Amino acid sequence: MIAVASDHGGLDLKNAIVVSLQEQQIECVDLGTDGTASVDYPDFAEKVAKMVASGTAKAGILICGTGIGMSISANKIPGIRAALVHDEFTARMAAEHNAANILVLGGRVLSADQGVRLVDVWLTSRYEGGRHQQRLDKIAALE
Repeated sequence: MIAVASDHGGLDLKNAIVVSLQEQQIECVDLGTDGTASVDYPDFAEKVAKMVASGTAKAGILICGTGIGMSISANKIPGIRAALVHDEFTARMAAEHNAANILVLGGRVLSADQGVRLVDVWLTSRYEGGRHQQRLDKIAALE
């Protein structure tokens, strides 16, 4: 299962991503927000990150206006490797080199089509291991 959440700045993109995941029959849970009223992105980043860190969700997707706030917040949770991506290359590298378990997007930076495409690239890319593992081990040691 993939846990998905956004703040008000990422609502439209989140909704498009949830629809795309459902159309592909990928199990997901939408943790909000559900409206355009201003909300605090750390609250939603925490929900998704804790589900991923506990293993309740296998991965997460977070969206705020730029993706910066969600990325900073999610990465405070031990075991989380949240990657803010802007294009197909960074989405692929987030999976292949960094084993990112949360993808972060900017709802005011990307169109719905772009965002959905980046999710697809991330989900279909696989961690390469090898030389990258020692770096992930060093990141984990920082926690």
